[in-house]
Amino acid sequence: MRRLRSLAVRRLLSHVRGGTVTVEGSSGTWTVGSGSPTVGVRVHDRRAYAAVLRRGSIGLGESYLARWWECDDLTGLLRVLTKSLAQPLRRLDRISQVLRGPVSLWHRRQRPSKEDDRTNVRAHYDLPVGLYTAMLDETMAYSCGLFDSPATSLGDAQLAKYDRICKKLELSSDDHLVEIGTGWGGFAIHAAKNYGCRVTTTTISQSQYEVARQRVTQAGLDDRVTVLEADYRDLTGHYDKLVSIEMIEAVGWRQFDTFFATCARLLRPGGIMALQAIVINDQSYERAKHHDDFIRRFIFPGGCLPSINAVSSLLTRVTELGIFDVEDIGQHYAATLVRWHENLERNWEEIAAAGLDEEFHRMWRLYLCYCEGAFLERHISAVQMVIAGPQYRPALGLRH
Repeated sequence: MRRLRSLAVRRLLSHVRGGTVTVEGSSGTWTVGSGSPTVGVRVHDRRAYAAVLRRGSIGLGESYLARWWECDDLTGLLRVLTKSLAQPLRRLDRISQVLRGPVSLWHRRQRPSKEDDRTNVRAHYDLPVGLYTAMLDETMAYSCGLFDSPATSLGDAQLAKYDRICKKLELSSDDHLVEIGTGWGGFAIHAAKNYGCRVTTTTISQSQYEVARQRVTQAGLDDRVTVLEADYRDLTGHYDKLVSIEMIEAVGWRQFDTFFATCARLLRPGGIMALQAIVINDQSYERAKHHDDFIRRFIFPGGCLPSINAVSSLLTRVTELGIFDVEDIGQHYAATLVRWHENLERNWEEIAAAGLDEEFHRMWRLYLCYCEGAFLERHISAVQMVIAGPQYRPALGLRH
């Protein structure tokens, strides 16, 4: 039976294109594909084959955490798998959609509660703060930066991202900006300090709330920045501008309409919104909505990546807002992830001292490589959107 499973994995990998994968195990060594990247996989435990066959990327992750296999180039392996298996997976999903039936469809459409959302967000962001201070840069930005060149530092790339968004929002000292998803407070501090605006920012992560408040106070901006520990759906009032930086991915597809309806409700007539989001390609969006993978199971429970078409359709259906400008910045995300990964490895002893074990180390190593491979192969990307209603009139020259 185990030999049959290894043969089944070998047959699955026969779809490999645009790369070479050599698998070494107790039953011998075999190679599939051609060209670069060239990747070597060593299988230590044959149970890895069954895990991958039964549970896809979840099984791939579980077996990696169990040390059943190793790889000399995780990012390369995940690049090859991403571009080689996308079409076979889509065909399998069309079949499984029929088999799941109406009862399963009803279950998938049930909206999570606010408490569900809070639990999911805290599962990721309320990890020891030492993990993030060691992995990120001095801005504490946990989102895609913008690199002028390969030599640009991570901190400079994040500041460039902040400035790009502020300029797209045409921020001034007359504006009251609301931010959905505080992160660690970096953008709110930057916007208030450099553009003079007032900022109200909210998060449901207790850890982010506490750190952001401390950073605002340390920056001397308590009179300009208000940090709330509140669900975005509970916000009231009207604001001149709105920003959300890589928060929508945690909303979940069942709540995308609520998210955009809330944004529209919070904006004054003529106000504008900047949305930075990780997006999945339109062809994969429906599968991503209904299919758990390694990231959703281990890293971002309850999350879902939107697609650009999905955002446009939702805005049309539930608001009077529309997409005014889109800039694809996905090529910068792979560079961001490389630097996070380097920091994770360089500072692992410091991170481990915060109480995180080697299994967590392997999980986050796989997470960062998994995402880097998906960005490099453009299975996912990142965009900055300017979203506005019919009363918005832009200043000359939006793109900076």
